[in-house]
Amino acid sequence: MSYNTIGFIGAGNMASAIISGLIKSKMFEPQKIYVSSKSKESAKKLQKEQGVNACENNNEVVKISDVLVLAVKPVVFKDVINGIKDEDFDGKLVISIAAGLSMEQITGFFEKDVKIVRTMPNTPALVGEAMTAMCSKENVDDNDLKFAVKVFDSFGKTEIVPEKLMDVVTGVSGSSPAYVYMFIEALADGAVAEGMPRKQAYNFAAQAVLGSAKMVLETGEHPGALKDAVCSPGGTTIEAVAALENLGFRSAVIEAERACIDKSRRL
Repeated sequence: MSYNTIGFIGAGNMASAIISGLIKSKMFEPQKIYVSSKSKESAKKLQKEQGVNACENNNEVVKISDVLVLAVKPVVFKDVINGIKDEDFDGKLVISIAAGLSMEQITGFFEKDVKIVRTMPNTPALVGEAMTAMCSKENVDDNDLKFAVKVFDSFGKTEIVPEKLMDVVTGVSGSSPAYVYMFIEALADGAVAEGMPRKQAYNFAAQAVLGSAKMVLETGEHPGALKDAVCSPGGTTIEAVAALENLGFRSAVIEAERACIDKSRRL
């Protein structure tokens, strides 16, 4: 199916990041993008910054959009759907970015069979480097799913996963930017402790993490092999790696991630 218009209910950071990606990739021209928000100022801000259409209410967005992105907090999700569920959704594709809400729950809110794609992007979407997990209902065909992947690839990378792994995604990519920020901060603290100015230390640490991540993604090498390539016999790096192992670095990361996943499952 061909989708000509896309609408967003919610005008926060994630909606802004997706819209920016769509425009930069030329998937949609700004005049084909429609936005509504409880905060009309937020929708007007997106209109001013990106040239999209700010709508008066959610129902207007639903009526005019072939694709609807629900970019609101999970806590208000049901109320938002209650306000739009009586609109005609025949042929429309609904994309959710709400963490923790299953496709079964979302379908229940609509009280009818709607084509739903569930996604979980992360905050690096704000700089065009999101990692998004995606799953879909059985009534979403391959072309719909390819279209949804293209939307999210416009501001990062996307992987299709079974819905049962969405809680795992929370641990490995949804929440993990926080762990990485802590690592960058710790790297910088170590440099500052040895006399490097704070701003310079953050630049060194952040660029090292960015470059290392690109090495994993672009070379296709196993992270362990890349680590081994840096560790010269009797050198400085293997000394640091030994200290990290002695202090339980790997187990700390694994246990933190599993705690995150467990919490996600209990929400």
